[in-house]
Amino acid sequence: MEHESPDEGVEKMCLPGTIETVRATVKDEGPTRISRRTALLAGAGTAAAGVLPRPALASPAAEKRTQDLTHVFREGFPVYSFDPPARRTLVTVEQDGFYSQEWTFGEHSGTHMDAPGHFIAGGRYSPEITLDELFVPVAVIDISDRVAHNSDAVVTPSDLMRFERRYGRIPKRAGVFMYSGWERRVGNPDAFKNVGSDGKFHFPGFGVRAVEWLLAHRHITCIGVDTLSLDRGASTTFATHLTILGANKYGLENIANLKRIPPIGARAFVGLIPWEEGSGGPCRLIARW
Repeated sequence: MEHESPDEGVEKMCLPGTIETVRATVKDEGPTRISRRTALLAGAGTAAAGVLPRPALASPAAEKRTQDLTHVFREGFPVYSFDPPARRTLVTVEQDGFYSQEWTFGEHSGTHMDAPGHFIAGGRYSPEITLDELFVPVAVIDISDRVAHNSDAVVTPSDLMRFERRYGRIPKRAGVFMYSGWERRVGNPDAFKNVGSDGKFHFPGFGVRAVEWLLAHRHITCIGVDTLSLDRGASTTFATHLTILGANKYGLENIANLKRIPPIGARAFVGLIPWEEGSGGPCRLIARW
């Protein structure tokens, strides 16, 4: 059986002559000289920006705080099922003049969305999530104190009532996110999954009654968690998934850094790629306030 060389595989991805041109340029000038030339051009742009009139620059009073709520997408990131993300290098700057990788991963890897079609037959897929739904006011429900003593704790209606007494009403069309402190385990897949002697996962999630209350009384857009699943890990019915996705809403899993944003008052952007017929997919989640 004939096997194509690595170069042949790369050349199939590019226009004829592209690889040869890049390699010739690198051979003549070297990566360092190319980088230097680019830096000089960038420096010229910076100098030009420096002579702009002051009104064109942002006022410090208008500045807002921004927080990434996304875990770095990496090999071996813990997943609920199937294989964790994996990658391989296709070409390198040193050998080929440019760098590129190939990734293999399931849709529900890293910080990601569960679209309605993930559990609901005929439910919406990733490209059908509207742009308006990707910008949400945020409420962060902190149950970390309970989780410290009970890995199977869930967000309850009582948690929501307590939150509103302290911070005010949860906004309409909000994203309501559970903070449990579970992200501290993310560097250790076994601890993040926390499989017990019963063979089940044991980590916190949303209780179905809390989700029903949010849908009926606060007309939310989505819920989100800092764990592998919207349901608590030991769930066998996936009632929370079925309830939120069955209401034509979406969920977010493996959220990072929720402790670094205010309990209320932030807005989040869910940077979902419109994966073709996607049951969800990795996304960049960013909060601003």
